[in-house]
Amino acid sequence: MAFNRMQSATYLASLLAKSFSRALQERAQKLGFAPGQFPVLLELWAEEGLTQKQLLDRLDIEQATMANTLARMERDGLITRRRHPQDKRSQQVFLTERARDIEAAAKEAALAADQSLLSGLRQFERELMLEYMRMALARAGQDGSAP
Repeated sequence: MAFNRMQSATYLASLLAKSFSRALQERAQKLGFAPGQFPVLLELWAEEGLTQKQLLDRLDIEQATMANTLARMERDGLITRRRHPQDKRSQQVFLTERARDIEAAAKEAALAADQSLLSGLRQFERELMLEYMRMALARAGQDGSAP
C-alpha cells in the first residue's frame, strides 16, 4: 500500500499544529509571548507555584525544551522562579503581574486563532473534530490531564 500523506493523520496533525501555531503567533506577539509559551502559561494561570518537574509532567515535553522555555519566559518578564520551601533543590514558577495581566487577552487570542482556522466548519463538525482529537490524544496518553 502506497503512503498518501493526505490520508495520514500524523502528517495532517503536524500541518494543523503548525497552522494553529502560526495563527496564534500573530496574535501572541502583540501581547508579548510566544505560542510555545502558551501551554506553560495555561498551566500557571490554573495553578501557580508549580515546579519545572510538575510542568514537564503536565505538558509532556523534553526537559531541555522546558528549561529553555522557562528561561525565555523569565527573560521576557512573564515568570519568576523561587526556591521551593520544602525542597531546596527545586524552584517554583510564578507568574509576574505582566503575565497575569495578559491572561484574558491571551485566551481570547487563542480562541480567535481557533475561529480563524475552523470558521468553515459547522458547529457540530467542529465539536466532532475536537472530540476525535481528544480521543486520539487520550489513546496516546496525551489527554492533557495531570498525572
